[in-house]
Amino acid sequence: MQRATQCMETRIDEIAPRIYRFSTFVASAGLTFNQFLIDAEEPLLFHTGMHALFPLVETALRRVMDPVRLRWIAFGHYEADECGAMNDWLGVAPAATVMHGAMGVLVSIADQAARPPRGLIDGETLDLGGRSVTYLATPHVPHGWDAGVLYESASKTLLRATSLLPSATDPRRVRPTS
Repeated sequence: MQRATQCMETRIDEIAPRIYRFSTFVASAGLTFNQFLIDAEEPLLFHTGMHALFPLVETALRRVMDPVRLRWIAFGHYEADECGAMNDWLGVAPAATVMHGAMGVLVSIADQAARPPRGLIDGETLDLGGRSVTYLATPHVPHGWDAGVLYESASKTLLRATSLLPSATDPRRVRPTS
């Protein structure tokens, strides 16, 4: 995968005001991997992507904001495509905290994250400063007993695992605001 990233690029779409999708198509796998940024007072990155894709996604995110500003890192479930670059992001975002469902934090993330994570309970809302997200536990949907989604209420944006999307770039599913 590392050699393959040399000829890939990450596309940036603003899918709602100050909510960005970063999409990297990996031709060898025939898959698109997405990360989402809510650029609020306390910015949140949803999905870190795989460790091998980190340089591409970080470069793309830097076109929107300095990653040092990141305050929250979250993901849908514990798996390499969702959180493989978790510690890479913690390395460039010194004030960031990983957050995930409490059970996932207890059995996986607290052991793997470079800094202590924050566990969320089903229905908990987090104020990002000008935006808020609510954590909704979705065990085994799309898979993994620790699965969950975040709902940003102002824009009515649901942040979820990309495996629920038939095509991550299908304009019928996710539309840029511009």
